[in-house]
Amino acid sequence: MKVEVITIGDELLIGQVVDTNSAWIGSKLNENGIHLSKITSIGDSKEQIYKALDDAFASADAILMTGGLGPTKDDITKKTLAEYFQCGFKTDQQTLDRVKELLQRRGISVTDINYMQAEVPEVCEVIQNYNGTAPCMVFRKERKLLVSMPGVPFEMKGLMEDAVLNLLIKESGTQAIVHKTIMTTGVPESVLAKRIEEWEIGLPQYMKLAYLPSLYGVRLRITASENRKKDLTDAVEEQVNKLKPILKEDIFSYQDETLEEVVGRMLKSRNLTVATAESCTGGTVASTIVSVPGASLYFKGGVVAYDDEVKKDLLKVNPCTLFTDGAVSKAVIEQMAEGARALLKTDFAIATSGIAGPDGGTESKPVGTTWIAVATPRSTISEVYNFGDNRERTMIRATTAALNMLRIQILRAD
Repeated sequence: MKVEVITIGDELLIGQVVDTNSAWIGSKLNENGIHLSKITSIGDSKEQIYKALDDAFASADAILMTGGLGPTKDDITKKTLAEYFQCGFKTDQQTLDRVKELLQRRGISVTDINYMQAEVPEVCEVIQNYNGTAPCMVFRKERKLLVSMPGVPFEMKGLMEDAVLNLLIKESGTQAIVHKTIMTTGVPESVLAKRIEEWEIGLPQYMKLAYLPSLYGVRLRITASENRKKDLTDAVEEQVNKLKPILKEDIFSYQDETLEEVVGRMLKSRNLTVATAESCTGGTVASTIVSVPGASLYFKGGVVAYDDEVKKDLLKVNPCTLFTDGAVSKAVIEQMAEGARALLKTDFAIATSGIAGPDGGTESKPVGTTWIAVATPRSTISEVYNFGDNRERTMIRATTAALNMLRIQILRAD
């Protein structure tokens, strides 16, 4: 079954409201093996609604429409649908009774506007909306389906989960679908694709691989679609097991979760602690760590050592090393990590120092140059990166690289 989504509302087109409905609907359809082929956003215009419906009926098996069902004059969807299907209106008594009961419970008088909300096109089937006053309407045209829902996300989600998804599944007779997420970091998308090229070529025809890159890494998503879900799950796991020895430590999770969540769980399960010493990231590493609930069990604290005097006074960085090598150097970053570990008495410590830009770079140390170190109970390791000349991206990438270095050192310490 091919499904198209049409979202209606001038507020969507001018950026006043962000269309979160389409993303949520797409996710739910995908989970149930239903293919979302197109998303269209249009204004509160009869002509635009007509055109969107004509286009969608020509190419899709089912249409999910949201928005424009409110009681005010700018909500024209219901009237336009009646004209499109060339029918009059009828009163849906169940909707009217439910609206009256809802308003009476709230101590609100029933008005003509409320009666109007119970008026629906004669040819539609009504699905009751138990989270609001506007009903959901189902239309059929040449064995195709149109479902018109309120645009309020809370109401739309309730209708989808209570009735609409089941209706689509029943109409489509969908195949089983299985997804598997593999979270990677530290490897650019192009390099990753080259490394797993042979593995990807060997995937069965009923499996597809998607690359979803971000500043935090590349999420790989395997999608398999066939008739029997149990067999699919086993087949996907077989392919994942083939991938593991290829990517090894570059995989940090097999589900959709963040690097900081994984690192936090690793520290917590091993009863380990960590501290931070940050220069160019300005506390971003510490902030990212504590964004995970329960971080107080493993994060002791951090030092934002932006000034060299702080590096010397709190982290005990050697003044001679600062003078000869500079703050952005291997020697200084390792002393920062070791100083934080000693100061806060932790098992591990992360340190960052770099030139985030846009100014401050030199020929030998261009903007984006970033040193990262992790001090462990056994040794201190450090690496240099160049994250480019965008300050915000450099801070995000440095934070991600620092957490990943910590993750790998924890693994290697086992």
